[in-house]
Amino acid sequence: MDPMTVITLTTDFGHRDWFVGAIKGVILRQAPGARIVDVAHDAPAGDVASAAFLLGQALQWFPEEAIHVAVIDPGVGGERAPLALRWRRGFLVGPDNGLWSWLERLTGHPVGEARRIENPACRLPELSRTFHGRDLFAPAAAWLAAGGRFEDIGPAVAPAVTLPWPEPQPTGDGWRGQVLYVDHFGNLITNLRNDLLLAPAGEWVLRWGAEGVAPVADHYGAVKPGEPVAVPGSTGFLELAVNQRSASRMLGLGRGAVLELARRQNA
Repeated sequence: MDPMTVITLTTDFGHRDWFVGAIKGVILRQAPGARIVDVAHDAPAGDVASAAFLLGQALQWFPEEAIHVAVIDPGVGGERAPLALRWRRGFLVGPDNGLWSWLERLTGHPVGEARRIENPACRLPELSRTFHGRDLFAPAAAWLAAGGRFEDIGPAVAPAVTLPWPEPQPTGDGWRGQVLYVDHFGNLITNLRNDLLLAPAGEWVLRWGAEGVAPVADHYGAVKPGEPVAVPGSTGFLELAVNQRSASRMLGLGRGAVLELARRQNA
């Protein structure tokens, strides 16, 4: 590959410790010309589904030849396989735990051939049971960036884990959905696509629990500060927000919370 290949990193390691720095050091030692880009290092710890949504939103904007490393890996050291996969004209590198499940749905680009990482050249000489990001995934990405052949990384396999996509369910006059992701601002991003609003936003409400209800509007400022509002988001999905506040904290909702999109007169 191009010696200036972009390698992206997405982890739940945070920034307090040495983990991210160690991964970058391993990559640069083997592929010194690589351009390393941090996508996120504060993905919810061990939350593979949230990470799958995050990856689908971010990776589509990178050059097609990029190599994407993702390490949200609660099963590190266990039986799950380490994988490299073709995607667009680049590669994905990470654990076989469902991280890549939603890429095609969210980006329109299918994930291609998968190979189990077994080539000794694609790992550090000593492989720990707790830090495969440094010892296995970073060397594999660097090896590919430095010109290693994908076919030589290991045997072709079928990924063992695929996360099912939670489809919205029709409710007669609307749709029942759920929260897929909570962003940094506390906005609750749902699986309800923006295009489900077949009438002007003002004709809909989003409701939850026994009494929770928010109008659907086209921007956060359509309600007073501290009030809830549902907005067609830049992700392509409806999000529940609280103007100038964290909806997750104020409403007590998180990933998996059930919501209903309904016509205003039937709310």
